[in-house]
Amino acid sequence: MKKLVIYGCGSIAEVADFYFGTDSDYEVCAFTNASEFIDGKVFRDRPVVAFEDVEKYYPTADYDMFIAVGYAKTNQVRQQRFAEARAKGYNCATYISSRAMYYGTPVGENCFILENNVIQPFVKIGNNVTLWSGNHIGHHSEIKDHCFISSHVVVSGLCRIHENCFLGVNSTLRDNVELGKFTVVSSGAIVMKNCEQRTLVRAAASDYRIVKKDLI
Repeated sequence: MKKLVIYGCGSIAEVADFYFGTDSDYEVCAFTNASEFIDGKVFRDRPVVAFEDVEKYYPTADYDMFIAVGYAKTNQVRQQRFAEARAKGYNCATYISSRAMYYGTPVGENCFILENNVIQPFVKIGNNVTLWSGNHIGHHSEIKDHCFISSHVVVSGLCRIHENCFLGVNSTLRDNVELGKFTVVSSGAIVMKNCEQRTLVRAAASDYRIVKKDLI
């Protein structure tokens, strides 16, 4: 059985521990976090060590890592932690639920794909992508690095989602839509046209706003 260290000590880490522990060939051995955010030496009955020193206790040759961080700052926090883990030499584990419908198309490192996702043929998924439960990803679509797709999202066929996008619960992309980097789609929104970088799409289909860099 492969050995895993999870980065994080919050609710996402707890969920990741459950899924990796019950539905993968990984054994979760420890947790890690930046030293300033550690408030105890144990989490879920396993050790918590400072990320600054993690490789001393859990060598990169023997352990993989999973970055269990949410979508804060349009996924840039998780993106940074992923880069730091890779810089230390860790392979970052991907979890694909045994209850997802998945046809073996390319999926990158540090992805978290939960139950009841339907990922149709010819889809491409980059690194550090989260697909929470119950989404539909249509054929020939591409999801690039550092994206977070919430539950019950419909991505129709031939869509292209660029880096650091966030799609809220029950949102929908029509076919052949392209989302620029840092696009945020609100819960329940329907996206009917391409979006340039840093677009915020609200639930009213006509409400497409460009958001200043310092707000996303």
